[in-house]
Amino acid sequence: MSAVQFWPGRYTDRHGNEVVVFESDGRESIRTTIRGVRFEGDSMDDLGALGGEPPEAPFTFFDGALCACLLEWEVPMPVTVEGQGVRTAALDCALWLGAPAGPGKGLEYERLFTILRLDGQEHLTTEDHGTFEEALNDLQRWLLPAGVRLRACVACAWSDYSPAGNGLMAGLACFRDAKDRYRQVDGKHGPTGIFAVWQELTEFVQETWLCGEFEHRAGDTGYRGSFPSRPLS
Repeated sequence: MSAVQFWPGRYTDRHGNEVVVFESDGRESIRTTIRGVRFEGDSMDDLGALGGEPPEAPFTFFDGALCACLLEWEVPMPVTVEGQGVRTAALDCALWLGAPAGPGKGLEYERLFTILRLDGQEHLTTEDHGTFEEALNDLQRWLLPAGVRLRACVACAWSDYSPAGNGLMAGLACFRDAKDRYRQVDGKHGPTGIFAVWQELTEFVQETWLCGEFEHRAGDTGYRGSFPSRPLS
């Protein structure tokens, strides 16, 4: 895996805004400092204060995680361009986290928007999404020019999700050390189901990460099938 990445970004809430930098290991750790307070989480919608206690600086929390705010950050996003090879684009992300809706009710809303910037063009997902899986799937299927393919873990031949579902990000299982077994996966249950190989996963990764084992996903492979997924008929 590559070294830690530093994503330039911004934090905004009703008390103001601040330029920040998010540190990501590409797996299940994201860290940043906001108003002098150090935060960490395995996902952008699960950033909690490292000290464990509510900080003195003004923030809003739900189950210990930041909310009632806007998080913005930029991720380097390699793409494969037909006839040109690998190019580097930029993925701008904006995550709106609503205020707590009440006891046992979660947040009022959670909305993710992305923009891929390549060669002076902006490819914007105009609908809000609940996960990076959905946002990047729509970006690849509907918005990118023909011949341009995302080069990231979400589009890799060796990645899959649990049938139990996944959150906003970082729940993507990588099977790069069990390729032969994963090639046989064709569903959920049975000797060639995802549950039969699940314990052999290498690690969990973020959808936007990339390693040297990357291969473009082709056909209806694994449990989750193709990337981008087939549109509903």
